[in-house]
Formats: sequence, structure tokens, C-alpha cells
Amino acid sequence: MAATSSSPSSAFLERFRNPKNQGSDGRLLYAFQYFATNATAVTVSVSLTHPLDVLKIRLQMQRAGQRGPLIGMGKLCGKIVKIEGPVALCSGLAPAMVRSLLCGGLRLSLYEPCKSFADSVFGSANIFVKLVSGTISGAIATAVTNPVDVLKVRMQMNMNPHRGPVGELRQIISEEGLKGLWKGVGTSMTRAGALTASQLATYDESKQALLRWTPLEESFLLHLM
Repeated sequence: MAATSSSPSSAFLERFRNPKNQGSDGRLLYAFQYFATNATAVTVSVSLTHPLDVLKIRLQMQRAGQRGPLIGMGKLCGKIVKIEGPVALCSGLAPAMVRSLLCGGLRLSLYEPCKSFADSVFGSANIFVKLVSGTISGAIATAVTNPVDVLKVRMQMNMNPHRGPVGELRQIISEEGLKGLWKGVGTSMTRAGALTASQLATYDESKQALLRWTPLEESFLLHLM
């Protein structure tokens, strides 16, 4: 099948070096479009599911016996809306969108270049290369955007919705210094590396299997499956 005549990584390089995109301006434009589409997809997804993320953080903050028995997601949601108002479910939305725009765009956009580099050096883009590429791209993206992630979580934990991102950022820096913005970066990089590796390698292998063993061709429908 023509769709499987070349590896995904070599296809990425071919598009990057396409005659229509000759010159640095063309390659930069393609790289920007690749990043923008990835970042937009992740940002829309994060925006729609942000209230669930707020509930997750609040549930993780609960301590047995501190303020009565632990409560579930439904009761917690009702309690937040009643006491803090519906807007509390959007706490930290601004930094969450910034983080998803940067981290989501980077971790997805770095995956193919990492895989392409390994393919050009070792002549293979097997499952191990895909796992390593996902690990590297996820870890780098998370390390760069860790300050925004810290800010997002602090805002989600904050019971005072009137203090915005700038106020929260100032408080973190004044009380903990700049190093406070990189708290948990090692754990976050490990988690993001493992998550990105498992997600992208599984997706990549599944897509290639569908292209190889079914009549499906590269299309929007293929990416939905």
C-alpha cells in the first residue's frame, strides 16, 4: 500500500523538506503550523475538561477527619458551586490554557522530530525509538512549562477566586522565590515522559497497524479510530 511505503518519521522529514517549502521561511512556516495545530487541539480539550481538573485537585486536597468525612465528586461539585459560585470551577483556567498551549504543543511537536532524528541515525523507528522519543518530548515540554503548572494548581487550590494569576504569581515568588515555580519538576517530568511515551507510541503503532492491515488510508477518520 502506498501509504505504508515510507515510515512516519521519513514522511515528516519529506514534508519538512518539501520543494514547496524550500528555504528557511517555508520550513519555519511548516514548523509553526505543525506546532499551532497540536497546541490548538490540546488547548480546546483542556478548556472543556478544566472543571473536572479543579474537582480532581480539590478531592486530592481532602484529608480524612479534617473537616468531616471525605466526600465524593458530585457532593464536592455542589459544595463548591454553593459556597464559591460556579466560577470557582474555572479557577486556574488562564494558566491551564497557557500551559496546554505551550506544553501540549511542544510535547506533540517534538515527538516526530525526535523520531525522525533516530530514524536517520539508526535507520529504524521501531517501538523502542517511539517510546524514547515520547519520553524525551514529554519531559522537555514539562520542564519548560512547570512554572505555569505550579501556578495553575495553586489557583485551583485557592479558595479566594478574586486573586488572579498575577497576584498568585507574585505571592509564590515573594514567599518561595523563583525556585518555588519549579517545585515538583522532577516528578512532573517523569510522569509526563511516561505518559507521552505510552500515549504517542501506542497511537503511532495502532495507526500503522490499521494502515497495514485494513483498507483505511491516511485521513481524518483514521485518526478518530
